[in-house]
Amino acid sequence: MAMSRAAAAIRQRRSGPLLPASRSMASLFGHVEPAAKDPILGVTEAFLADPSPDKVNVGVGAYRDDSGKPVVLECVREAERRIAGSTNMEYLPMGGSVKMIDESLKLAYGEDSEFIKDKRIAAVQTLSGTGACRLFADFQKRFLPDSQIYIPTPTWANHHNIWRDAQVPQRTFGYYHPDTKGLDFAGLMNDIKNAPDGSFFLLHACAHNPTGVDPSEEQWREISHQFKLKNHFPFFDMAYQGFASGDPERDAKAIRIFLEDGHQIGCAQSYAKNMGLYGQRAGCLSILCDDEMQAVAVKSQLQQIARPMYSNPPLHGALIVSTILGDPALKTLWLKEVKGMADRIIGMRKSLKENLEKLGSPLSWEHITNQIGMFCYSGMTPEQVDRLTKEFHIYMTRNGRISMAGVTTGNVAYLANAIHEVTKPN
Repeated sequence: MAMSRAAAAIRQRRSGPLLPASRSMASLFGHVEPAAKDPILGVTEAFLADPSPDKVNVGVGAYRDDSGKPVVLECVREAERRIAGSTNMEYLPMGGSVKMIDESLKLAYGEDSEFIKDKRIAAVQTLSGTGACRLFADFQKRFLPDSQIYIPTPTWANHHNIWRDAQVPQRTFGYYHPDTKGLDFAGLMNDIKNAPDGSFFLLHACAHNPTGVDPSEEQWREISHQFKLKNHFPFFDMAYQGFASGDPERDAKAIRIFLEDGHQIGCAQSYAKNMGLYGQRAGCLSILCDDEMQAVAVKSQLQQIARPMYSNPPLHGALIVSTILGDPALKTLWLKEVKGMADRIIGMRKSLKENLEKLGSPLSWEHITNQIGMFCYSGMTPEQVDRLTKEFHIYMTRNGRISMAGVTTGNVAYLANAIHEVTKPN
C-alpha cells in the first residue's frame, strides 16, 4: 500500500496537478474567438428576425417563384419518383457516379465533344460547385506549388476563402467598371497581358456573381486569344449554365470558344441553381488533359485528394442529375423549366427598370437589363443599402447586389420606390 501511494505521488509530480475537465478544455480552446458572420447568411438572419409585414429579402442566392416561395422542379420530382426504392444506399466510388459525370461532361463540353470521345477529360463528382473549386485548388497547390490564382474583382466571396484555405497565393484582375456598371474590358485585357506567362485565372463561365456582367462573344474570343499568347490556364466556374439565358448551350459559349482555340481548361459545374438542387450538393470537376493516359493519372490524384476530405460524394443528388439528363423526355422538361426560371428573372429585371423610370429617377438603370443571371449589381453604396434596410425593411448585401430571384410582381413596385428614395439626389 505504501509503495502504491509513493508511485502515485511520483506520477503526479511528473505530470503536474490534475485539473478539472472543464478547466482543461477551457485552456485548450479558450483563445478561440467567434468567426465573423457570413455576409450573405447574416442578411437572411436579419430578415427572418424582422417582424415587418413589408419586409423583402433580395439577398438570398436561391431561386424563388413569383410568390417568393422555394421551387422544386417537376423534372426533379419525377426523377425522385423513379429513383424511390429502385436502388441501394451503397457508397459511390471515390470519383462519384460515372453516369452523372458522363452527362455533366456532355452538358459542358458538348454532346459530340471530341475530347469526351478521346477520353481526354479527368472528371469527378464533387460537393457542388464549391467542392469542385476546392478540389481543384488543392490539386493546384499539390502539383503546381509555385503557381498562383488570378481572381476577378469583384467575385463570389467564397472564391477567396477556397484558394486561401488551399494555401494558393491570390492575385486579382480587373473586371467590373463601377462608372459604367459594366465590364472593364480594357482593364481585364491589360491584367491578362501583364500576368506572368502560364498563370492560372478563375473565370465565371456565365452570369458573373455578383455583377451579372458577362463579356460578349467577341470579347470572349479576344480573351481566349490573349490567354493563348500568354499560355495562361483558364479555370471556369460554371454555376449557372442554363439559368443565365435559359439556354445551356448559349451559357457554355465561353468554354466552347476556349476549347475551339486549343486550350487546356478546368471546369467546376453545379446543379444548385439550374436544377434547384441546393441542398443535394451535386457538382462536377473536370480537367482537360493532353491525352487519355494523362487524364487517368489526373483523375486518380483528384480522387486521392478527395479521400481524406469526404471519401465519397453523396448518392441522391447524383441519381437525380443522371436520371434527368439521361432521359430525353425528362431532359426536355428540364430545359423548359430552366428557361422558365431564367425568363422570370429577365422579366423582373425589365419590370424593376421600368418602375424606376416611371418614378422619374434621373439615374440610368440600363445596367439592370444589360446584366444577366440571378444577380443585379445595382451600384448602390453601403450607406444606401443600410437605408433600404432601416427605412424600408429591404435586405441585401451591402455591396448593393440584388438577388433578382427575390423580386416578384408583388414587391417590385415597392422595391423600385425604395431604391428611388435612397438614390435620388438631395
